[in-house]
Amino acid sequence: MRTLNARLAPVLGLLLGCALALGPGDRPGLPTARAEAPAAPGGNACAGSARFLIGAARSDITGPAAEVGMMGYGQVAQKTEGLHLRLYSRAFVIASPCNGRRVAFVSADLGMVFQAVKQQVVERLRAKLGDAFSDENVLLSGTHTHSGPGGFSHYTLYNLTTFGFVPQNFEAIVSGITDSIVRANARLAEGSLRLSSGDLYGASANRSPEAYLRNPEAERARYRANVDTRMTVLRMTGADGRELGLIDWFAVHGTSFGNTNHLISGDNKGLAAHLFEVEQGGRTPGGPDTFVAAFANSNEGDVTPNILGGTNGGGADDFEDAALAAKKQYDFAVHLWTHAAMPVMGGVDYRHTYVKMDAVDVAPEFADGSAHRTCPAAIGLSMLAGAEDGPGFGSEGATCESVHDVWSQFTCAAVTTPCQGEKPIVLEMGTMKPYPWSPEVLPLQVVTVGPLALVAVPFEVTTMAGRRLRDTVRAQLAGAGVTDVVIAGLANAYSGYVATREEYARQDYEGASTHFGPWTLAALQQSFAGLAASLRDGTAVPPGPTPRDLRGAVVGLQPGVVFDDKLLWVDFGSVAEEAKASYARGDTASVTFWGGHPRNDLKLGGTFLRVQQRQPDGSWKDVANDGDGVALYHWQREYCVPTLACSLVRITWPISTDTPPGTYRLVHEGNWKSGWDGRVHPYSGSSRPFTVR
Repeated sequence: MRTLNARLAPVLGLLLGCALALGPGDRPGLPTARAEAPAAPGGNACAGSARFLIGAARSDITGPAAEVGMMGYGQVAQKTEGLHLRLYSRAFVIASPCNGRRVAFVSADLGMVFQAVKQQVVERLRAKLGDAFSDENVLLSGTHTHSGPGGFSHYTLYNLTTFGFVPQNFEAIVSGITDSIVRANARLAEGSLRLSSGDLYGASANRSPEAYLRNPEAERARYRANVDTRMTVLRMTGADGRELGLIDWFAVHGTSFGNTNHLISGDNKGLAAHLFEVEQGGRTPGGPDTFVAAFANSNEGDVTPNILGGTNGGGADDFEDAALAAKKQYDFAVHLWTHAAMPVMGGVDYRHTYVKMDAVDVAPEFADGSAHRTCPAAIGLSMLAGAEDGPGFGSEGATCESVHDVWSQFTCAAVTTPCQGEKPIVLEMGTMKPYPWSPEVLPLQVVTVGPLALVAVPFEVTTMAGRRLRDTVRAQLAGAGVTDVVIAGLANAYSGYVATREEYARQDYEGASTHFGPWTLAALQQSFAGLAASLRDGTAVPPGPTPRDLRGAVVGLQPGVVFDDKLLWVDFGSVAEEAKASYARGDTASVTFWGGHPRNDLKLGGTFLRVQQRQPDGSWKDVANDGDGVALYHWQREYCVPTLACSLVRITWPISTDTPPGTYRLVHEGNWKSGWDGRVHPYSGSSRPFTVR
C-alpha cells in the first residue's frame, strides 16, 4: 500500500502543524470442537490420514462504484467511477474428521483486511454458526488490489484520503465475506487435497533493489532472485472426482492498475482467479460458483508486477499490464495444478494470539545479540516519497544520517525518537489521542493443513523478511511434518510494512513504512516461533491483549445520494448515445445511457451491465457481465438544468478477435432515487441490436 504521497503531504503538514453451520450429528466423523482447544501434539491423531471435508464458495464484495476514494495509493482525487471487474471473497473451509478441527481461509479482493472487518465477520459467524468459528480458526487475507473503494477501516490513518468511514462499503465487505464462509461451510463434503510448489520467474520485480542489497551477501546468495518466486498451489477435489477449488499463493503487488485508474478491479490476481474459474467451468454469466479459485498474496512488500515499467504506480498500460501479470500467474498455476501429485496427509490445526506490537521486548537471539524493544507506531519521511514505480513527494532514502537532506535533519531533531533508529518521523500514529491512528494490538496466526503451514501476518512483508519468517516457523514445525511454509499476507488486520533490519536502515519506502521500528521483524520471528512451537507440542497459547473495537468512534464525511435527476423528455435507461449498426471483431462497441447513481444499489450478486447475443429463437442470452472483466461500466456526473444530479452511464465492450459473429446488444441495469419520497426504483435500458462480423 502506498497510503501517503504527494497529494496527502499537505494534509499531513496541516495535521502536524496542528499538533460450521454443522451440529454434532450433521457430518459423520466430524465432532464439534471449540476453536481454542489444542489438538494432540504434532497432530498424531491424524498421522497418515488423507481424509478431509472441503467446501468452497465465492461472494460479491464490490463496494460503491462512484464517488468513493480508492484504497491503496492515497490519492485524494482517485475516486471510483465505474467497474472493470467485480471484487469477490473466495472462502474455503477445510476440516479434518480425525481431530474435529476446521479452518476457514478467505482470499478477498481487497487492498488489505482491516481489523474491524475481521472482528465483525467473526461476530456474525458466531451468531450464525455458534462455536464453529472464532478468531483462532478464521484467516482472512487480502489480494492487495489498489483498485477498490476505501473507507472500511476503523483507524484514522487509512480513512484520511477517503474523508472518513464509508458504511456502505464496509457492510458490502463484511456481509460478503461472512456469506462466503457460511456457504463454504454448508458445502463441506468428503474430498482430498494435493499440494504443489515451484518457482515462477519473470512475473515480478523488486521495486527497492538497493535496500535488498543491504541484506547480508551470504543470505542473498541462497536465492536466485531478489523477489520471492515461490508459488504454492493447494488443489481441492471432491470424493466424486469433481474439482472444487484451488488456492494459489504468490507474492506480487496488486498495482498493475495505477493511481490514475478510477474503475473498480481485482487487478492481476482478480483476473487470474477469473481465468481459472472460467477454465474449470465454475464461472458463467449468472451461473453458480461451482468451482472457486483464489490467487492469494504473500510477502509482496517490495514486489511489483510491472516488469515492463510504468508510471503513476501502475504499468505502462493498465489493462494490458494487468492481463500480462494475470496470465503469467495463471499459466504457472495451471502447470502446478496439473502436476500436483503430492497428497496432503495429516490434520488441520492452528494457533492464534494478539500481540501489542509497539511494546515487544525482543530477546537477543532474535535480534543482533542484544535485547531490543519495538516502538510506538510511526511512519518516516520516505513514505511520502512513494515507491520506485509510484513516486510521490520527495525521494526515498531519507534518514537521520542524510546530512544533505535538510528536511530529514529537521524532522530527526524535532520529532524522531531513538527507538525508531534511522527513521525521520513524519507522523507518529501510535501516540495520537484519544485513539492511535493505526492499530497496535495485532493478530498473529499459524494454520497447518497437513504439511502446509500458513503464517498469517497483518503486514506487508518484504521478500527477505518473509524468507526469514518462513525459516523461523519451518525450524519449529519441521519435526511435526511441515514441509511447505507460506506467508499469508495482509491478513486479519493491517499496520503497514515489515522490512529487515538492514533494509530498514536505508529507509526506502518499505523501511519508512515499518511502523514499529527497526526490530519489528525480530519481534515477529520471536512471536511466531512461540506460536509454531505451541502448535508442534499441542499446547495452548494465551490469547493476548484484546484489541479495541472502534465501531462507535468512526466518522464518515461523505453524504449519500440525495436524489437522481434526468432531462424531462427522457426516461432512466434511455440511450443518450447509441451503438453503431455493426462492428468488426477487434473494435469496441459503446453505448451511453441516462442512468442513476450506482450507490443506490451495489448490485451485489448482480450486474450493472450485460452483453447479450441473440439466439436463433429470437431470445437474448447473456455472454458477459461486469463480473467478467470483459465489458466496462463507466459512470459520470452530468449537469442538467437546474441540478448536478444527473448520471450518464457508458458501457464499452472491446470485442475480442474470437467473438462469434452474430447479433448483439448492450444492456444497462440500475436504480434511481426519487427526490420526493427517497424511494429507490429499478430501471433498465438496452442498445439497438448490432452485428459483429
